[in-house]
Amino acid sequence: MSSPEEWTHPGPDAVPATGAAPTAEQVIAGLKATDEGGSDLVQLLTPEGERVHHPDFDVDVTAEELRGLYRDMVLVRRVDREANALQRKGELGLWAPLLGQEAAQVGAGRAMRARDMAFPSYREHGVAWCRGVPPTDLLSMFRGTDQCGWDPVEHRFHPYTIVIGNQVLNATGYAMGQRFDGAVGDDGGEATMAFFGDGATSQGDVHEGFVWAAVYDAPVVFFCQNNQWAISEPTERQSRLPLYQRARGYGFPGIRVDGNDVLATLAVTRWALDQCRTGNGPVLIEAFTYRMDAHTTSDDPSRYRLSDELELWKLKDPIERVKVHLVKQQWADQEFFDQVELEAEELGARLREHCSSLEAPPAERIFSQVYAEGSPVVDAQREEFLSYHAGFLGGER
Repeated sequence: MSSPEEWTHPGPDAVPATGAAPTAEQVIAGLKATDEGGSDLVQLLTPEGERVHHPDFDVDVTAEELRGLYRDMVLVRRVDREANALQRKGELGLWAPLLGQEAAQVGAGRAMRARDMAFPSYREHGVAWCRGVPPTDLLSMFRGTDQCGWDPVEHRFHPYTIVIGNQVLNATGYAMGQRFDGAVGDDGGEATMAFFGDGATSQGDVHEGFVWAAVYDAPVVFFCQNNQWAISEPTERQSRLPLYQRARGYGFPGIRVDGNDVLATLAVTRWALDQCRTGNGPVLIEAFTYRMDAHTTSDDPSRYRLSDELELWKLKDPIERVKVHLVKQQWADQEFFDQVELEAEELGARLREHCSSLEAPPAERIFSQVYAEGSPVVDAQREEFLSYHAGFLGGER
């Protein structure tokens, strides 16, 4: 891995940009130099469960810590699969699966400190888990009974953002406030993380956030989960360069990490957050991973991607590689794995029970938290709507 100076300033051997459009084959080759994410990929745990070392990034974890990361990923996957099933049964209005992205989210989430702030999109269920947000609170939002079931200040985890890329601007503004408040500058400083997907990098809000963060040295880590598909559009339809290299244009470092490797993600994210909290931010991380399920439960991925691609990525499952490593190191036995599975079963049962017990909010709830203070316009809209709604309840229409 090269130095941050080389990340932000191309070396003398760099190929100059030209006006000639590359062929489709050249674009794909540049984006996916190998099926592992290219030569610049930071990896510490191979798909076969072998521990490898990196000259610039490493992390020392105890057996207990690695067992904890494994447990996190198993339980997060169970939350995801349970919620997906609940939506299929009509219990949730929508669900955005994270299947296959557990290592990226748990590694990043566990790298954060208590005072750091996270700004998610709508798929960061694993980060929510790491920030102490009860998974039941996620269900109430996707069922439509609550706008945000948790306290963002208490958990340092912003409400989900459905508008693609908008959370990057919010995170940048928050991080600028951290700098203005003097909350950065040493190891005890604060930092912010903005989570978004590869598709969001085509949105203007993301680029505006990059510009402002660079100009103000905002302590923000831009964490892009490149799961290869922006709904039905592959990454090569969005960029000529690997996404992490876009950071060069804004003057801050960009790193590509194996997003299916929880140890590598943990190490790189810790480094990036430390850079930010000591006043050297921002940083762009591209977590090279794969979305094993649909974009949301309203999507059918079989219409735009091949089953062979899915089967290839199944061999890189983020949970299995940790399990294999735990067994090889004799850091976990069958009793431990059985206990985690039992915990997952109990969690699934709690989620099902909670979801079925959620009560529909009253009709006026939609108007109750629009503004911090009362608004005559909203008040008038509420009265008009409730009058209209009462007509249906009275059986007049």
